[in-house]
Amino acid sequence: MIRMRTAFHAAGLLVGFVAATALADVKLPAVIGDHMVLQQGMPVPIWGTADAGEEVTVTLGDQKKTVTAGQDGRWMVRFEPLKAGQGPLEMTVAGKNRLSVSDILVGEVWICSGQSNMQWTVDRAKNATREIAAANYPRIRLFSVPRTVADTPQTDTQAEWTACGPKTIPGFSAVGYFFGRDLHKELDVPVGLIHTSWGGTPAESWTEHSVLAGEADFRPILDRWEENVRKYAQSLADWEKAADKARAEGKPAPKKPADPATNPWKPAGLYNAMISPLVPFAVRGAIWYQGESNAPRAYQYRKLLPAMIKCWRDVWQQDQFAFLIVSLANFQAVKDEPGDDDWAELREAQAMTAAQPGNGLAITIDVGEADDIHPKDKQTVGRRLMLQALKVAYGKDVVASGPVYDSMHIEGAKVRIKFKNAEGLVAKGSVPTGFAVAGEDRKWQWAHADIEGDTVVVWSPRVPAPKAVRYAWAHNPICNLYNAAGLPAVPFRTDDWPGVTVENK
Repeated sequence: MIRMRTAFHAAGLLVGFVAATALADVKLPAVIGDHMVLQQGMPVPIWGTADAGEEVTVTLGDQKKTVTAGQDGRWMVRFEPLKAGQGPLEMTVAGKNRLSVSDILVGEVWICSGQSNMQWTVDRAKNATREIAAANYPRIRLFSVPRTVADTPQTDTQAEWTACGPKTIPGFSAVGYFFGRDLHKELDVPVGLIHTSWGGTPAESWTEHSVLAGEADFRPILDRWEENVRKYAQSLADWEKAADKARAEGKPAPKKPADPATNPWKPAGLYNAMISPLVPFAVRGAIWYQGESNAPRAYQYRKLLPAMIKCWRDVWQQDQFAFLIVSLANFQAVKDEPGDDDWAELREAQAMTAAQPGNGLAITIDVGEADDIHPKDKQTVGRRLMLQALKVAYGKDVVASGPVYDSMHIEGAKVRIKFKNAEGLVAKGSVPTGFAVAGEDRKWQWAHADIEGDTVVVWSPRVPAPKAVRYAWAHNPICNLYNAAGLPAVPFRTDDWPGVTVENK
């Protein structure tokens, strides 16, 4: 907790006067507090509120900055970039009162966001008891944003930084923790993890309203919500009449309809309440495990996810904000025949977004569970995200991805697929599986496949004139293509034929 020490130079002040002036004390947002990690290697913003026109002096280590609060009472200073290894540091903020922030480390800071697979906690992950007992990493610091919804962008939240340990880690994001732990071990610097997620939520809830309103393809999202609000107003009026009638008859009132203002599906509602309060805290980037709720609108997600990422980069004023995406894990029963699939189209949208500068993709097509949308193996997810971070955010020369489709060449009745990141291309356990081919009739057939160097040759006797190939194109595909680094191939298709979600908005 931030320790506040307020000094008054006059004696005998009335209690009422003290209570009144306390409202004007210099204050810091929750994300700036004891035990925090500050991002190394970039300017460090520190901000808060005070009286309009009040002079505020902030001291951090050997740096000192003075600023005057604006007419709205807000102030901000930016410290010169810090180096990891400094600290623990102390910070003081002095205006009419004085704040002290202690045990500050300098290292790498990441946001951990998404829906339930990011929310999934360490105590529910694979080998939970052993992982919790071993979670003694005092240089990893944790900050969990409460799950709330807001109509407008908020400037603060209610949370605090804590050091990672067996007592603090059980309820923290498992993917976030395993990512941060592996990054901490690899870089040997402090790591700050800001967890802000909510199960079952779509990407539009995490996107600024102006972004949604500014794109015609997102207008149906807002229209649906506005219709929900109208329906709620009518159902509330009907409920009030029914409740009055029940009370008059001495009966229990019917259940009151839920207010959509508190619904986490509210467009921009989670951005307002759970992202905005973190801005502009210096961070390296974000890891993102989400998409299940947007799968019925996978084609729209091709635009929606990049728009959300740009929104975050814009509000942080940080073009180099790294954004690492978890591709949806395999889930549900295995299909007997190949064909179209909304989850495959969502994975495609994720891969298309990940191919843009500053982004990365962690494939989890082999860690899912057919009967559980929340696979317990979050360790593999965290490690693959860490490899992407090393590559994308830190420029390390590491293999961070499995084989990626590069090109196709039709050779009579066969198709040769060439891959990138294909050194040591191998089919684990048997011949390559998960491939399907189709001709002009667009009827998909399972295919035979052979590995030849960094290519796979695919064919089916049922498709004498192949036109397109797909790999791992299903909710839960049986697929086994990896590279020498042990990373699975990215699901792909060579066709651009309209999918099952193309019309869904």
